[in-house]
Amino acid sequence: MLAAFSCRRTPSPAVLALLLLLGALLTALAWWLPNRPRAGDVPMVAERFNAVSFAPFRPGQSPLRRRYPSAAEVEADLALLAPRVRAIRTYASLEGDYDVPALAARHGLRVWLGAWLGPDAARNARELARLIESANRHPETVERVVVGNEVLLRRDLPVEQLAAALDRVRAAVRQPVTYADVWEFWARFPQLAAHVDIVTIHILPYWEDEPHGVARAVAHARAVVQRMRRMFPGKPVAIGEVGWPSRGRWRADAAPSRVNQAVFLREFLRFAHEEGLDYNLIEAFDQEWKHRLEGTVGAAWGLFTADRRPKFPLAGPVVENPDWPLHAGLAVLLALALWAGTLQAFPRLAGAARARLAALCFALGNALVLAAVGTLAEALDAPLRLAAAVNLGGQALLAVLLLRRAALRLAGAPVEPPRDGAQATATLRALLAGRGGRLLRGWRRWALDDLSFLFLWTAMALQLLLLVDPRYRDFPFASFAVPLVAVAARTLMRDLPRGGGGREELWAGGALALAALASAVREGAANLQALGWTACALVLAAPPLLRCLAPRRRPAAEAAAPAACGG
Repeated sequence: MLAAFSCRRTPSPAVLALLLLLGALLTALAWWLPNRPRAGDVPMVAERFNAVSFAPFRPGQSPLRRRYPSAAEVEADLALLAPRVRAIRTYASLEGDYDVPALAARHGLRVWLGAWLGPDAARNARELARLIESANRHPETVERVVVGNEVLLRRDLPVEQLAAALDRVRAAVRQPVTYADVWEFWARFPQLAAHVDIVTIHILPYWEDEPHGVARAVAHARAVVQRMRRMFPGKPVAIGEVGWPSRGRWRADAAPSRVNQAVFLREFLRFAHEEGLDYNLIEAFDQEWKHRLEGTVGAAWGLFTADRRPKFPLAGPVVENPDWPLHAGLAVLLALALWAGTLQAFPRLAGAARARLAALCFALGNALVLAAVGTLAEALDAPLRLAAAVNLGGQALLAVLLLRRAALRLAGAPVEPPRDGAQATATLRALLAGRGGRLLRGWRRWALDDLSFLFLWTAMALQLLLLVDPRYRDFPFASFAVPLVAVAARTLMRDLPRGGGGREELWAGGALALAALASAVREGAANLQALGWTACALVLAAPPLLRCLAPRRRPAAEAAAPAACGG
């Protein structure tokens, strides 16, 4: 254990090599366990999908910024979908310089043609005019028109204006006309059925007010379909959106994951085949721009990734992270690099100390790779990429500082005296004000404790956001992977500061702990992801809170000047 600073038996080079091999094997096991092939026993119905939602936006493109794909990119997407899909559903008529029905016809695809309705009456009029014109120009390809999507859910229009828009389109086109919204709003406004030819409902078990886990999701969909059929006996009922996200935050026991997405798809398609359902899957491709509206989970509903790779095999086993061997290998290489670099800086470490240092390096190597994988996957625009770079840089620096501190302790050398929250706050203020020149020259004296305190404040801020505005926010495990390892390692080394904490520690640690506990209560016991993050938040909050409660104790070794430490 890292807590022991001396050992009666010094491991030989052969034993040390075996310990490194054991670390590599444990790393591989840690990455393999959550990525074992699963869902191989869930069969896939061998048929084309009835329809999929089609938004052709690629990374860097967004309807919010009016950056649209080219006609060639749209046609490439349609060619990719055509072998597996019978029809596509569009949502807007005015987007982009391309004619989706004309391009779809080249590939034998039918179209559920949509018009986007919102609070802007003039734009709505242009949307409807383009919808009518396109439907009449492509009568063989456009098999139905969808006038508005979740307009009532967003409260963009009163039901009377929506009904008038539906009547206008029904009088102008030959295709069946429908409106699409979550099933609860069809139940709330059943009078709208008189203005459509098809009742199109959305069933998204993940987004329900009472979320349904994947094990219950298809049973819930079945119950909703039966209820809607009873409510609208004279109308065909179609499912306009149904699907499952592949990543993002849990809602109760509704867990986004690649495996769960595959399981839901396969089980739903079997149900659809048995019932002869008219359905549309959401969606063809991950839409990165949606994270601005719905967080990480909003960008993760596609059957294909944003770069047009199949997200999982349609039949057979599914692996949650297909790149896990690469990530495990990187973790091992990084651990060995950290170990070798630390030994080069501290060449006089004994064999026992080197073995304990190797254990810490493997923990940090895995934490850094986990941080990179998790953080970069959520960096879906320039601000998020900048935040990811800052966070990962901070975690890498914290790892190096922690290794230096551990090497000094394992060597029995004196270490810098602990810093408190007031000093860390003053350091940050000085750096932000451009007065950090002198501080930076002696950064080794304060960087470990001050950087740890900065991570604590960041965790507190993110946790408060999770408490007051949680719906679209992820639990930030990856952003604090190295700080969590640092707390564990310093606890084992008995290196955490004891005593001397002030109001900064009390406010940051106390707010983090209380907000995490309150968030866990709000999320509920079914949300294991939330409970896991709460445990991590309490680990981060514990050292400053305990420091406030304990009397200050400064060992004589810690009073020595940093210059005497070496390294």
